[in-house]
Amino acid sequence: MSSIEHAGDSTKKLMAARWIHISSDVAISEYFEYMDSLVNAYDSVVPYTLSEHLLVHANPWIIDTLANTDYYRMMARDSFVYDQRKMVVLKSSDSLMIPDSLSANHIKDSFKKTHLDVNIPEFKLRIYQDTALLFTFPVRVGKNTKKYLAMADKITDLRTKTGSGKIVRLERNPKFYNPVNQKRFYLTKRDDDKTTLMPQIPWIETEINGTRNGQMIHPTTNPETLGKASSNGCIGTRESDAWVIYYYAPLGTAITIRYDLEITKVKGDKVKLKDIYK
Repeated sequence: MSSIEHAGDSTKKLMAARWIHISSDVAISEYFEYMDSLVNAYDSVVPYTLSEHLLVHANPWIIDTLANTDYYRMMARDSFVYDQRKMVVLKSSDSLMIPDSLSANHIKDSFKKTHLDVNIPEFKLRIYQDTALLFTFPVRVGKNTKKYLAMADKITDLRTKTGSGKIVRLERNPKFYNPVNQKRFYLTKRDDDKTTLMPQIPWIETEINGTRNGQMIHPTTNPETLGKASSNGCIGTRESDAWVIYYYAPLGTAITIRYDLEITKVKGDKVKLKDIYK
C-alpha cells in the first residue's frame, strides 16, 4: 500500500500513529478500495473493530468532500463533470485520524442510536439519533401504478412499501439496469439536458417487514423528480444527500417507512398532505 505512510512495523509504533498521511491523490474510483486498505492495515492494531464508517465519522470532513462531488453542486460552480469517478476526494496533502478507543466507542454507540424515517406523502427522509433530528432530505418515491418489470418477471406494484426494518446491504459500486427491460446502461441525461456517465455513489438496500423486495435508497441524477411519485418503488435522493445517508446508515441501521397524511409542523400546526396513493 504505497499510499499509506506507515509509522513502523511494531504494534507500539502503529498504535502511536494517530494520523495517516495520504501520499498520493485518491479519486472516487479508488476511494473505497483505499478506505478498505486502511481498515485492513489498522484494524488489528487498535483495541476495537475498525470500519470504513467509523473511520469516516472520525474524519467527518470526508462526508462534506464527497457531498460536494454532486453534479449539480459542481455545475453551480460552473464546472461540468462528465465522469465523477475521476474527481479527487482525498488529496496528498490530507491526513486522516485514527480515533482512540473512547472516541471510537462513542461513534459506535451513535450508530446504534441512529434510525432513518421516511414519510412517503411528505417526500421526506429524516435521520435521527434517539429523538434528535440530524438531517431532513427531499426524496422521490414509487409511482401509484402497476407495471410489468422484467427484473421481477411479473406485474409489480410500484408504490413504495411501508413498514419497519433495517439496512441489509450497501452496494458501493452499483451497476445500472433498467428494471423494465433488464438492459444495462452507463450514461444518464441530466435535468440540464447534458449527458454524463452514471456516478459511483453507494446504493442502500432495505429489508421491510422481514422482506427484501429490492427497495433501495439511492441517488437520482434528475433531482427535478424529487418531491414526486416518480420511481419504480425505490427512494431517490440528491447525490450529495446519498453520501450523507450512506455514512449514517451502516448495516443494521433501523428504518421506518410510513404513510402519514397528517403531519405537525415545527410550530405545532397540523397539515394535511395530499393522498398520492389514494
